[in-house]
Amino acid sequence: MREDSLNPPEFTIGQKLRNIHWFFVFLICLTAAIGIAMLYSAANGSFQPWASRQLVRFGVGFISMIAVSLIDVRIWLRFAYVLYGLSLILLALVEFMGFVGMGAQRWLDLGYFNLQPSELMKIAMVLALARYFHSLTMEAVARPTRLVIPLMMVFAPAALVLRQPDLGTALMLIMAGGALFFVAGVRLWKFGLVFVSGLIAAPVGWQLLHDYQKRRILTFLNPEVDPLGAGYHIIQSKIALGSGGLLGKGFMQGTQGHLNFLPEMQTDFIFTMLAEEFGLVGGLGLLALYTLLLMFGAIIAMRANSQFGRLVALGVTVTFFLYVFINIAMVMGLIPVVGVPLPLISYGGTAMMTLLVGFGLLIGIWVHRDVSISRRGGDEV
Repeated sequence: MREDSLNPPEFTIGQKLRNIHWFFVFLICLTAAIGIAMLYSAANGSFQPWASRQLVRFGVGFISMIAVSLIDVRIWLRFAYVLYGLSLILLALVEFMGFVGMGAQRWLDLGYFNLQPSELMKIAMVLALARYFHSLTMEAVARPTRLVIPLMMVFAPAALVLRQPDLGTALMLIMAGGALFFVAGVRLWKFGLVFVSGLIAAPVGWQLLHDYQKRRILTFLNPEVDPLGAGYHIIQSKIALGSGGLLGKGFMQGTQGHLNFLPEMQTDFIFTMLAEEFGLVGGLGLLALYTLLLMFGAIIAMRANSQFGRLVALGVTVTFFLYVFINIAMVMGLIPVVGVPLPLISYGGTAMMTLLVGFGLLIGIWVHRDVSISRRGGDEV
């Protein structure tokens, strides 16, 4: 008997809509609403230029998220490699056709909007790796030769992203890929081997870094060396975090942000502005929302009946965690400053759409959690 024949009857669109985890959707909307409110504050009580655009983007992204959640998980498996290939082509096109913004060549101008292919790759790589490992048995995963292709899937886009240059996104791709390798059953000693190889190659990697990236790392080690230059961002961020105290100064009352001491407060440093206005309580409240979203992502992964569904759910959840961890650790001075936005809060188009599509995949895996997929890769849909 075919494994796919054991699946429950196909759901109608109405049944799928009823099966959506609407409390999870509510948490996503609540988090995005906080982000729009902070962008309103960043513009000194105006919806222009950031909050209004973010609201429109979230609306489009929300519709896309629900649409993605209604698509059968086996269809995503079938087209996983195609989506990865298209994302890789777009990344390569950035090298030749991308335009420079804020000192980096990361975007493609599509007329109506600017596309950042590295954000799309974060989801496409998860789908491709999930499909690859879904088709392997545990015995096959243990063979080093079977890991060559997925390693290329991770390091090829990471290398293209490094050329833009975007060290933060490249590290996110590598860490998310590593998490999927671990969940798929790759032995810990192989991770140790990669780590040692990375340490050995570190001096060469240092020489390949751009001057501004070297300054960021050196500034992280000692921000006071150049307090008005390279260390300015992180020093002002720490001042804003500390000045918020327990309960904060009040909505739109933050001095560091509204007196323009805090740089990039609508994007990378928006958590600092939130902590100054709402204090430790507000910062912990947002972290609690993020924790709930991460918990639901883990629960959805555990409930999935297919290896592909589990790997995609965990991959999306880990990617979301990396967004949160890297951004908040960055603004607190725990890691060097890198250009990673705070999910659903920071201003940005492609990152917002990528996250919502990722959440759509999570919700879709929940809706189709009882679907079984054979190791042959879902030839039947």
